[in-house]
Amino acid sequence: MALRSKLTTRLYLGCIALALASTGMSCNQNTTEVPPIQTGGPEAVEVADPYSVLFETTKGNFTVEVHPDWSPNGASRFRELIEIGYFDQCRFFRVLPGFMVQWGMSGDPKMNSQWGDNNIPDDPVKKSNTRGYMTFAKTGMPNSRSTQLFINYGNNASLDSQGFSPFAIVTDGMNVVDGINSEYGERPDQGMITRAGNQYLTQNFPRLDYILKASIVKSGGRTANKPVTDEGSGGDEKPEAASSEEPVEPSGE
Repeated sequence: MALRSKLTTRLYLGCIALALASTGMSCNQNTTEVPPIQTGGPEAVEVADPYSVLFETTKGNFTVEVHPDWSPNGASRFRELIEIGYFDQCRFFRVLPGFMVQWGMSGDPKMNSQWGDNNIPDDPVKKSNTRGYMTFAKTGMPNSRSTQLFINYGNNASLDSQGFSPFAIVTDGMNVVDGINSEYGERPDQGMITRAGNQYLTQNFPRLDYILKASIVKSGGRTANKPVTDEGSGGDEKPEAASSEEPVEPSGE
């Protein structure tokens, strides 16, 4: 069962109690089974309008367009994290040219503790993991998405059958995404990031690019079918050196 905050669970159970009381029924909080929902609440997955998010980074700016109909739980969790400023100061800690760029571990260990295992239910895969599409990372276990994200550099359609469900697409600044510093590859240790956050990263990997601020800039609007292809960034072509390694969530070390 996906995890959620204690506050959300209490609120959800309270709503059930109120609803039952209005019909003359009663419930026992100790025996009521709460279905798995994301922290944003069951109503969050009903939002269907696309919205855009601007990422201001040390490499430059890029914009993604989020489509809740592609991956409702993923889009809802992403918006929730944007609204609390979760991604601000997050390092791009895993950058593999031709494959993907990954981020979403907070620089604050307390935040990692709060959100790292706060998982959301899986979504069906409706869009393919091709160039410019953004997807939540996960483990091989069901319902294991929480905060980590990646943008596909190349055609990684092999991830589709493994349950990686894209929920957004880069619409501007793909050349910026391409230019994110890749010198450290995947050397940063996720267990150490969980425990020590940006203190560990800045001491050991000082030239990592990172997000200055991520903010919603538009709700609704046009629908993008493919990423904006900045000069020299290409379209949905296959990567020059694709990797078979899957993006994964922290192992909980």
